[in-house]
Amino acid sequence: MKIQPDTLPWAEVYKLMTGAIQPRPIAFVSTIDEEGQVNLAPFSFFTAICADPMMICFSPMRRGTDGEKKDTLNNIEQTREFVVNIVGEKIVNQMNECAIEFGPEVDEFEEAGLTKAMSDIVKPPRVAESDVQLECVLHEVLHFGDKPGAGSLVIGQVVNIHVNDDLYEDGKINVEKLQPIGRLAGPLYTRAAGDMFALQRKVKK
Repeated sequence: MKIQPDTLPWAEVYKLMTGAIQPRPIAFVSTIDEEGQVNLAPFSFFTAICADPMMICFSPMRRGTDGEKKDTLNNIEQTREFVVNIVGEKIVNQMNECAIEFGPEVDEFEEAGLTKAMSDIVKPPRVAESDVQLECVLHEVLHFGDKPGAGSLVIGQVVNIHVNDDLYEDGKINVEKLQPIGRLAGPLYTRAAGDMFALQRKVKK
């Protein structure tokens, strides 16, 4: 079967994309607007870019109902700061609560029963229950369309990293203790540390 994405409605393309590109890590992004209103929302289009400088990116899509920007993107464009909180299994239900499209006046921390922790460098609070939190300043935003199904690429530089002491071992994060959750398609998620195997990278002889 061959499928040309520009021949399908965007919602059908989204299903194909999320069904093919998986598992995906989840960026649980906390932001704050210019008036001090806090927002917290999950995004599964998320990855690393490079280590020096430490750069990450995530992609908030436009709202499927009206094509408007989501609160997270609006806040980042206003303040140029955000925090990526890594989602472990212990906060997966709270993360799912924050996937609801609340109005900008709603504090998702309170809705989900999560605790705000003050960041060291940026203004948005961290999720205290997350075992790894990345304080970020905005590097660049790239926009791709302005209608339902369109989205943006938010590129941020990590300026501070918080890691739970119990997970930090010999300069590394213990994945089994982190228990990261990955997004699959539809309502499905996966436990990333549940069935791991190792492959040693080969070197050219």
